Amino acid sequence: MSIVKPHKLGIIGGPGSEYLTRKIVKHIKRLYVERYEKLSANLAKRHDMTEAEVLRKVIFNDDLNSKVIPSSKCPDEFRAPSIEIAVKYTRFLNGEVKSEILDPVRGLKIYFIYDVSNCSPIKVEGVDEPMSFTVNDHLMFLFTTIDAMRLAGAESITLVLPTYPYARQHKKSGREALTAALFGEMCEVLGVERIITLDLHCREIENCFRTCHLENLHASYQIMVELGKVMDLSDPDITVVAPDTGAVSRNKFYAEALHRPLAMLYKERDYSVVTKSAKSTNIKGVKLLGDVKGKTVLIADDMLGSGGTMLLAMKTLKEFGAKRIICIISLPFFNGSAVDSFDQAYKEGTFDYVIGTNAVYHDDAFLDRKWFIQADISELFARVISHLHHGRAISPLLDNRRIVQRLIDSSQAAGLAKSSDSSGPASATVPDHENS
Repeated sequence: MSIVKPHKLGIIGGPGSEYLTRKIVKHIKRLYVERYEKLSANLAKRHDMTEAEVLRKVIFNDDLNSKVIPSSKCPDEFRAPSIEIAVKYTRFLNGEVKSEILDPVRGLKIYFIYDVSNCSPIKVEGVDEPMSFTVNDHLMFLFTTIDAMRLAGAESITLVLPTYPYARQHKKSGREALTAALFGEMCEVLGVERIITLDLHCREIENCFRTCHLENLHASYQIMVELGKVMDLSDPDITVVAPDTGAVSRNKFYAEALHRPLAMLYKERDYSVVTKSAKSTNIKGVKLLGDVKGKTVLIADDMLGSGGTMLLAMKTLKEFGAKRIICIISLPFFNGSAVDSFDQAYKEGTFDYVIGTNAVYHDDAFLDRKWFIQADISELFARVISHLHHGRAISPLLDNRRIVQRLIDSSQAAGLAKSSDSSGPASATVPDHENS
């Protein structure tokens, strides 16, 4: 297999996932161009050749490995590979869906990128106007596309799911379905070899797989980069607060990385109340374990649905004297009336920013809000796809604690140097994600 041209790599985007798919493909192509440029320069120097001679040999080897007999003129420069696979998605009047693969996929290793949480209007064949799809609608498109790829002779199928569907249904207390595990079992039956997702709600979901591999990525590095743009990471008045007991581990990670105190909110709930919106909550009382008076508070969670829990937590922290509040969310769903509730809370001065990833699609109207900052995770997925396709280790991309710590330590060192040296600001060196 060529290390600069992935002949057997194919990328498919699900309906409503075009934006994220294009960004990931763009990063993948850039990675191959950068890798080739480094390889070409080193080979030319090592073997006493010109880079033009290296290019001819690389193209010759690629042509030998290609399943297509080359007939066009030999290119005079390295070109980014074409890896996109076209698919036609159709929805019939009775609600049934169909997926048709338009390009050959036989023998290809397919990475199927699908944002199954996208509820924005989507245009597919058979629909006159764009319409919103539920998670279940998306899953039928997902399953039919997987089956179409399998029947078309794809060598392997990897799902790239920024949001794992039904992740909150991972345990049962009565006669309930374990839907998170059921989804994994259905993917295995369809022949899915691997699933790549982001900040899985519960790590125990990994235990439901027998043959399929699950890779759980983390967006903490991308989030910390954006956080450093709106606050001083060396500020001694930073306090990290866990919004509930289930988020202690996540917030402990940020507290340890920032070398700052960790506090926790404990919620008393009335489970006879069913939560339907951000304004309807079953939380009856909140207690704070720690001190936030006059502090800049960071509060992190993996996902935000109706937002009721987070809004109550931030209002409570304000009542306890927090100076600034910045919320960190890996999967910012903002279901129901959550956006309106956060708009109102921002006007009231309840919080300063919400930093979330683009793992969940939002339109420009949402992204233009002053209180929301988006962290781009498309390059992270691109690097994982590239590493997996060429058999390279992905452990540094799965466990990003070292690179996060390097980023924070360099930022804090620069902040301390700036405060102690009045002659001018110090510069911080941000580590390259490629070396993570």
